[in-house]
Amino acid sequence: MRMRLPLLCAALIGLAACGSGNSDGGTTPPPAASTAASAPAAPASAPAATPAPASTANTAPAASGSSASAAPAPAAAADPDDAKRPDVKPFVDEGKWVEGKQYFRIDPAQPTSSPGKIEVTEVFSYGCPACFQFHGVVDELAKSLPKGAVMTYTPASFRPDENWPLLQRAYLTAQALGVDKQTHDAMFDAVFKSGELGIFDMKTQKPKPQSAWPTIDDVARFYAQHGVKAEDFVATANSFTINTKMKRADELIRAYEVDSTPTIVVNGKYRFTPGSAGGYPQAVELAQWLISKEAAGK
Repeated sequence: MRMRLPLLCAALIGLAACGSGNSDGGTTPPPAASTAASAPAAPASAPAATPAPASTANTAPAASGSSASAAPAPAAAADPDDAKRPDVKPFVDEGKWVEGKQYFRIDPAQPTSSPGKIEVTEVFSYGCPACFQFHGVVDELAKSLPKGAVMTYTPASFRPDENWPLLQRAYLTAQALGVDKQTHDAMFDAVFKSGELGIFDMKTQKPKPQSAWPTIDDVARFYAQHGVKAEDFVATANSFTINTKMKRADELIRAYEVDSTPTIVVNGKYRFTPGSAGGYPQAVELAQWLISKEAAGK
């Protein structure tokens, strides 16, 4: 069953998913993030077959009849340390991972942005409490990828009632300006620790009124602390290029049939959540197994 109370999933973090259902505007602040790969997550049911509606707030409107399969994932930067990574593990199928139970096939498979590489993508939002909990595990997954595998990120916007479109715009702008990697963890902290870019007031322990939600100017001031001129950030954020990237991210998420975050997608072909995998450690293990499966051409 899809989550209908995304902020409540912070309190029920074992479910490890923020859904795309209607929010009640939750009143529970998120707990501190866990970065331990051993943090448990209870199994969750398979994502609904109907793709989640992607938000069009703050984005260029999607063209009628546009094809999601033509929308590429965000480009992955070349990894100079690829040769230092371990070899891909031999593919062994002992029946532990079952398609349709722990992981799900994406049909049709979606194109990736890393030719010749096996692409591991996290569909996430900086505004998702479960993503905040999971991002330390994703950091470790990215570091542990074998040769020939790359990590990319696709920001979701399907919670306009929790300001996700702004945070999607922020990530794609940071990516365009080349500061996404160095600011990724800090953005989660700005939403869920300091609250400066979140919709929850850490001092009053209550949701902020929508009139007090962070704006693109607030986001620009955050990135100014990381070497980007605020005026350059705002200009890029409001550009046609970023509007187009937001539209493409929404199309790709629909094509993946993702309706909750965080979701891991392997090579545009398979998707799973920490819940469907059985927990945080299992999610890392399943990602590695699917990489081996792809490398073996199975």
